[in-house]
Amino acid sequence: MAKKRLSMADEMEFPNKTRQFLDFVGVTPNVLLQEQEAEPSDQYLSLAQIHLPSQQPRRYFSPQAMDSLVASIREHGILQPLLVRPSLEGGYELLAGERRYRAAQTLKLEKVPVLIRDLADQDAIQVALLENLQREDLNPIEETEAILQLLSIRLECSPEEAVSLLNHVANLQKQGTEITNNVVRSQWELVGQIFSVIGRLSPDSFRSHRLPLLNLPEDVLHVLRQGQLEYTKARTIAQVKDAQERQQLLAETLEHNLSVREIKKRIHEIQPTKTTGVPSALPNRMKDVYRRVRQAKIWEDPKKAKVLEKLLGQLESLVE
Repeated sequence: MAKKRLSMADEMEFPNKTRQFLDFVGVTPNVLLQEQEAEPSDQYLSLAQIHLPSQQPRRYFSPQAMDSLVASIREHGILQPLLVRPSLEGGYELLAGERRYRAAQTLKLEKVPVLIRDLADQDAIQVALLENLQREDLNPIEETEAILQLLSIRLECSPEEAVSLLNHVANLQKQGTEITNNVVRSQWELVGQIFSVIGRLSPDSFRSHRLPLLNLPEDVLHVLRQGQLEYTKARTIAQVKDAQERQQLLAETLEHNLSVREIKKRIHEIQPTKTTGVPSALPNRMKDVYRRVRQAKIWEDPKKAKVLEKLLGQLESLVE
């Protein structure tokens, strides 16, 4: 069973979660920091000394969740220290705990408990992403983008190459074929470690159910990022290709909280007689390209084979 995400109420039960992420990234504490961590409640900084980083994984906070957190901190205080690092411009840069930071601002707290780490930029981003992925109000788009960014950093590749790896291994698994390439095997082991630390989803479920969300129309993505729509409803609404009709359906869904069944009914009413819009020449074109690819044996050229693998991965995503 996948681990649930951490809520504010859970933070007392998971006081070492941030340290687990630091261990995964490979950050070794120095003696001074070890001494500081022995009594984390004694580490406090003025709220004015802490500033937000220029790049933050989180984009949207649920107002209801923030109100709940403010009430909890007002009653119990901040249970888990904020993770910060010294900034070259002076003061400290926040790495993890933005909700607690903003709640402290709302409550006008003068000081907050902190855990100070002198992290490199890449390590700081990874820890921030991992911590952010534990939040209970993280929406599917934020989650997907954060996991993809983390995979890209850890695998030292582009997001597109990370997706290609997921598709490649999934294809091998469908064929019942073992991974024989040592580089791919090593990368796949690292992917398994990443999802184990995240504690949610599996590589295959991420590839099948989360990555397709990034291909949704921008108006649907915007509503998803705001946490106003479930991703199952979003994927259904995205089937409407006409932008104006899709936006009207989006507005109606949000206003009346339509179910997936009701959304499908509306789509059928909107498009009762519309064809798929696929040009009649397209199937013949696909057959012709397939024949030419087989004749040319482009997989024997390493550079062309790499391009072909990416294209096949995209095709596989289309038919999921």
